[in-house]
Amino acid sequence: MTNHKLIFAGPVGAGKTTAIASISDVPPLLTDASASDMTRDFKASTTVAMDYGILNLGGGERLHLYGTPGQERFDFMWDILVEKGIGLILMLNNSNPDPFQDLHFFLKAFEKFIGETTVAIGVTRMDETPEPTIADYHKQLKNLEKKYPVFDVDARKREDVAALVEGLLYSLDPGLAN
Repeated sequence: MTNHKLIFAGPVGAGKTTAIASISDVPPLLTDASASDMTRDFKASTTVAMDYGILNLGGGERLHLYGTPGQERFDFMWDILVEKGIGLILMLNNSNPDPFQDLHFFLKAFEKFIGETTVAIGVTRMDETPEPTIADYHKQLKNLEKKYPVFDVDARKREDVAALVEGLLYSLDPGLAN
């Protein structure tokens, strides 16, 4: 059996925990705790260490799914969780006041890891807040050396999260698309 490690990162409320729960083939392990800071204004609990799930790819391959805490005060976990990872799924909440600030912050925070692997970006809550559009995200990314896939994702839908993961895997190995 071949095991790979995939990291889900992004701000609080972007859908990391929900995405892992929707795609995991086993009940996910969650480390949620009651929100005790400004996070409680929009959700009762938040991830404090990590979320964990497993996605069986077939052919004896598995993806171990690790979700990072979204709060910057837990950023020490980010460095721990990316070790030996094959790529990053960056989840963004389109209804946040400035999702582009979140985009640039997390791309910078994970810059070294992304440079060694790649990233695919999933934008949630576009049904609630249709702007900025996916094209606007591409414009934000146009000056980067590499091109990264960006998807409109409902983190509750397995097929949406699967498409996001596939986008990342195709970025790692374009031969998979054939």
